Amino acid sequence: MSTSRPRPRPGEAAVLLTVLGLLVLEEIALGMAKEDDRPVIGGILIGASGTGLLVVGAVLLTRWLDARRPLPLPPAGPNGREYSARALEGFPMEAVRPLLLAQGAPQLGQLYSAWMLARAGRPAPWIARRLAIPLDAAQLLVDAARTPNLDQPR
Repeated sequence: MSTSRPRPRPGEAAVLLTVLGLLVLEEIALGMAKEDDRPVIGGILIGASGTGLLVVGAVLLTRWLDARRPLPLPPAGPNGREYSARALEGFPMEAVRPLLLAQGAPQLGQLYSAWMLARAGRPAPWIARRLAIPLDAAQLLVDAARTPNLDQPR
């Protein structure tokens, strides 16, 4: 179940707004054209509109494929899938502990997975949607993953 509404990424929003802007400009151009030129301009605009629809379809297909892509899983251990201690370095357990004690809390394994995705650079809304965890928990982990650990040598 999704915990937040999916919103377009900035690149997707720019593409969709460009396509909508072109459609408006096409209508204006067709309205301003002379009667004799309208069939030629109409044919060009049909081609441009078809291209715009293909671009929108490509954006939607990309989103659909991204949503169906499986999440990376850790290797199986003797007790099921486990994360190594090195992979969990810097995990903000003290900050996460109140979330684990709350009503309808996410499982610790979900938070470990969210931590790995946050360290891989995924945004909090994406993590929250994919793992069905609260957005504030995902944001806490993303912020912790972005904060450099000064105790660690580089």
